[in-house]
Order: sequence, then structure tokens, then C-alpha cells
Amino acid sequence: MEITKALLSWYDRHKRAFPFRGTEDPYLIWVSEIMLQQTQTGTVSGYFERFARQFPDVFALARAPEEAVLKAWEGLGYYSRARNLHKAARMVVSEHQGQLPRTKDAWQRLPGVGPYTAAAIASIAFSEPVPAIDGNLTRVICRLFLVAEDPAVPSVKRRIYQLGQELMPGDRPGDMNQALMDLGATLCLPGTPDCPRCPLSAFCKAQKAGVAEELPNLSAKKPPRPVPVAVGLIFCEGKVLLTQRRQALLRGLYVFPLVEGSDEAGELKKHLKKLGISPPVLQELGQARHIFTHRIWQMRLYMGQIPGPAPGGEGVWADAEGITALPLPGAMRKAREEAFRVLASG
Repeated sequence: MEITKALLSWYDRHKRAFPFRGTEDPYLIWVSEIMLQQTQTGTVSGYFERFARQFPDVFALARAPEEAVLKAWEGLGYYSRARNLHKAARMVVSEHQGQLPRTKDAWQRLPGVGPYTAAAIASIAFSEPVPAIDGNLTRVICRLFLVAEDPAVPSVKRRIYQLGQELMPGDRPGDMNQALMDLGATLCLPGTPDCPRCPLSAFCKAQKAGVAEELPNLSAKKPPRPVPVAVGLIFCEGKVLLTQRRQALLRGLYVFPLVEGSDEAGELKKHLKKLGISPPVLQELGQARHIFTHRIWQMRLYMGQIPGPAPGGEGVWADAEGITALPLPGAMRKAREEAFRVLASG
């Protein structure tokens, strides 16, 4: 297909350079594609290099404790990706002696690997000619072939996949998927496509019809819901209390004691009492905000001191070094800064 030839020619001259594009190791391609889910390529590069050094193959990842994997993922967000990657590595080692899948369908049997990720890995690592349909490819294909219907509609989604399939060459499907990704990330941008510089402008039906900026015709997403949260920094004998999350959101990570659904000191005191801590006098430290996919934590931070010795029970009492060693989510960034400040002041 002429479109495929033109785009691959452009890709050979203009492809973006990333550390994960320099490998042919299917395991490392898998790691990079999981990291790239919902995360910008520029952010992923540093994390990928560090993660690859710490867990260089599927056996190293499978042997590692979950807490070490979460710590290596710290700050990258969407931590279920790390937990699923770890779980899948253990499955590959225990059930398949470390042999990674080779096809899109086989990859999809692993936890955390959906249709897009499976197609990306199978095409890049094993040259399976399948399109990796993500937001970028959806946008490019809708404009290229003038698909004006909502891509979220199942029949339209199937049509987009079929059009993507027709673009896949037999010899370089991985490069073709990456070329489409690069085109969508650099020229065929949301709202303001750079049509004059696009290598496919001569083939683009939306550009010829003058409607490229209007496509794809996406249905409106529900905005994330604000949730008030009270966060407590409770100090005792030069240490601060952290607890490990059991809830689905941020499960396995460490947070300062918190209450979702209220930012009132009284509710936080009730929660602390359940942890075996006599409700201290709580001093308000300030506010913080963290946006998740479906909710926004609007946090009010409180500080409290209790006399020693530090009570046992649920939670970990950590000094500054201990905090640094534990996996904390980005949502705790402001609270962690406050904790370091208080610990440093003695």
C-alpha cells in the first residue's frame, strides 16, 4: 500500500529515539509497553532504564518481592500496571519456564496486557502483522480514511481495526505501528494537525475535506470526581507513621494515615484511634491535590505529635531514610515533603 511505503520512508528519516527502541529483547519491549500505558514517552525513558538495570530479565522480575517492584515504579503512577507485570512475570516463569508469548492472542492471556499492548509487543518483538490501536492510531486512521463516527461505538472500533490491519506490511509491522504512533504524537495532533508537514497529506481524506481538526469524533468523558481526603502526619520519637494500602487504589503502596470522603480533623482522629493511636492535637499544615483517572483527591494535611514509645500494631514508623526506602505514590508528594521538613527540624 502506498500509504504504508510513504509512512515507513518518513519514519526511517524522522523516528524518535528512546532507550526502549534500542532493544530487540521481547521482555524489555514488554516492560516498556506496560510503562507507556497512559504515560508519556519522555517520562518513561528514565524509569525504563532504571527498571531494566534492576530487573534485567523475566526471572529477575519474578524473583523480586512486590514491594521492590512498586518502589522501582514509584512516581510513574497507575500502580496496578506494576502489580500485573510482576504477577505476569511469575506466571511466565512458573508455567512457561520463562518463555515469553509470541502472538497477540497469547500475550493477552497475561494479566495487564490488553489488545493494544499485546499487538504492540507481538508486532515489534515478533513481527506479527497486527495494528496496535491506541489513541494516536485511532486519530490518524479516522482522519486518513474520514471515519466520522464515534470511535467508541463497537462497530466503528472494528472498522478502525480493519483499516489499521490493511496498513500493516508483512515485513515491518512493528516499525509501521511505531511510525503511526510517532505521526500521531508529532504531526497528526489532537485539534491542530500539522497537515503541511505530514507525509500522508496526499492520502488523507479528512484533510482533503477540510475536517481534519474535527476528527476523531470522540464522545465526552466524565470529569474526575472530587473527593475530600484528610491526611495525618503523626510523629513519635523522630519517626512518622505510614500504613500500607489495602484498597484497590494504590494497593501495596505506603501512605500517611488518611481518610477518604472527609477532610475534617475529627474523622482523621477516629481513623487514628482504630490504628491504636490516642487522638492527638492535630495542627493543619496545608492542602494538596492529586488527580487520578476517575477522582481527584483534595487533601487537607494535618500534623500531630504523640509521646513515646511508639505504639505497635498496623503501620510502620519511619525516619527520613525509612520513608525513602518505602514505595510511596505521587499523591503523597506534598505530605512527604512536609514529613521530611518536620523530621529535619528535630
